[in-house]
Amino acid sequence: MSTIESALGLASLVAVCGLIVGAIATMAAHLTAVDAAGAAARAHAIGVDYRPVRGEVRVTESGGLATATATVPSPLGDRTHRAIFPVEAH
Repeated sequence: MSTIESALGLASLVAVCGLIVGAIATMAAHLTAVDAAGAAARAHAIGVDYRPVRGEVRVTESGGLATATATVPSPLGDRTHRAIFPVEAH
């Protein structure tokens, strides 16, 4: 009887640990998206090229503002963040 209970308990612990690791990886991806969007918007605003380490970045310019949208894949779905910076006059 205790063998079945131990097996179920261990399986539950493994599942919870897997979810925790997935959540931590997703938060890391979100922080990467925040950093990439901000860096891409700043780089575009001053006229410098930017290549993200991970994921993809789209930059648009409208009304003197550079808007960068970064998308980074993660275990619990893609994380997206947008940053806006004013374009500097050259």
